[in-house]
Amino acid sequence: MIQILDTTLRDGEQTAGVSFNEGEKLAIASLLLEELRVDRIEVASARVSSGESKAFAAICAWAAEKGCLDRVEALGFIDGGVSVDWIADNGGKVINILAKGSARHLEKQLRKTPQQHVADIKDTLEKAEKRGLKANIYLEDWSNGMRDSRDYVYYLVDNLKDSSIVHFMLPDTLGVLDPWNCFEYCSLMRERYPSLKLDFHSHNDYGLAVANSLSAVKAGIDAVHVTVNGLGERCGNASLAAVVAAVADHSDNKTNVDEARLTHVCNYVSSISGIRIPANEPIIGENVFTQSAGIHADGDSKANLYVNPLLPQRFGRERQYALGKMSGKANIAKNLEKIGIHLTPDQIKLVTARVVELGDKKEAIAAEDLPFIVADVLKSGHGLANDNIHIINYSMQLTRGMRPVALVKVDIHGKEYEASAAGDGQYNAFMNALWSIYEKLGKTHPVLADYQVSIPPGGRTDALVSTTIFWNYQGYEFKTRGIDSDQTEAAIKATVKMLNIIENTEITK
Repeated sequence: MIQILDTTLRDGEQTAGVSFNEGEKLAIASLLLEELRVDRIEVASARVSSGESKAFAAICAWAAEKGCLDRVEALGFIDGGVSVDWIADNGGKVINILAKGSARHLEKQLRKTPQQHVADIKDTLEKAEKRGLKANIYLEDWSNGMRDSRDYVYYLVDNLKDSSIVHFMLPDTLGVLDPWNCFEYCSLMRERYPSLKLDFHSHNDYGLAVANSLSAVKAGIDAVHVTVNGLGERCGNASLAAVVAAVADHSDNKTNVDEARLTHVCNYVSSISGIRIPANEPIIGENVFTQSAGIHADGDSKANLYVNPLLPQRFGRERQYALGKMSGKANIAKNLEKIGIHLTPDQIKLVTARVVELGDKKEAIAAEDLPFIVADVLKSGHGLANDNIHIINYSMQLTRGMRPVALVKVDIHGKEYEASAAGDGQYNAFMNALWSIYEKLGKTHPVLADYQVSIPPGGRTDALVSTTIFWNYQGYEFKTRGIDSDQTEAAIKATVKMLNIIENTEITK
């Protein structure tokens, strides 16, 4: 079993522009330990700020109450015991001591001899023991140490291997390793120190963090360090989701992480960090389980010919079939089946031709657009995409120093309803007014899960704005788009499309 140490709240917070407050840190810590079941979390750096101190203390208090305080760790320094006291005084029980893992760092930064450095480390260990702390040690710049000053690395570990240190952490601090020399260096450490607990900590400067972590696992390393969504300094650290999947599918080892909860936790961290998950991000990206080519959908329908071991159900996801100029009849059929619309083969052929035509014009097509395309193509009266809900008119008032107010009149199945409401923004006010109508009618409505705005480059003030809104309705997730030169109007168009989708398709049943 490979241990997973998540350092999102320490190394991950070193991402440029990312800072978590006390409540956010506590929420992420609880998700990592209780929901994902990672083995250990590194949540703070000693002496950083008063806010860091309060957040660390809050996490430690919560972890102590939950009986998992020994799984919470903090980075500390060789500073005469100041870091030791900071961690202990805030309720911590584990210190990760930052030491120098290369002769160059030792000589150029600390300007000390190896003997002096070992003595300083042992002094910090002694102080940690007196305060009741367990200690691990980071050998900073270890990867360059193994390449340029291997004798120094061995000298350091030889003199510390019989100490109270629990985990010897081997960082690729500057992200310079590749999978081959990573395997070589980790194997050398494993062979020389068979009884020590060894961790590997990667950085992603060459995009090799996950591959290097897998190489370390195959070399016999006991634990790997990761961050949610690969957050971290420069290009970040190894992605938690990708490492967990790679270890499960490409090694003889497993982890304790609950794969089914990865998507939820990664999306949560993305929302509060402000760092969006790329659509093509492995495991958790929007497109990772999406097939575009019609031949792929056809092969999946016949014998799952284009399915690999990364089954979306493992990660709380489902397979999607994109719509566009590459679509075939199988793509269309699968999407129609999902939203409960049944057509004849000839009708599917007509709809497919229309989708391809729209895709050829570079129009973005979502599965939720299909009912409208079907109605447009077939001109049918079967209720596939009748617009039962219309916005008759609306008025918005924006006054400096006051909350925006919206007055909305809507037609629902031929009856008119009107309401007004205030909000934190004009669209929020519009939605508050709309939902007040729905509440009076006893109608349920979806929850807005995400909101994206795309504006073409060029700086024109009259440029068309594309607003994409992601919804969650009774566990069903979908998205709608609206296009207009006014951002609020684009959002309203996307909202009206959503209202008709939940009104006219079988997801309401």
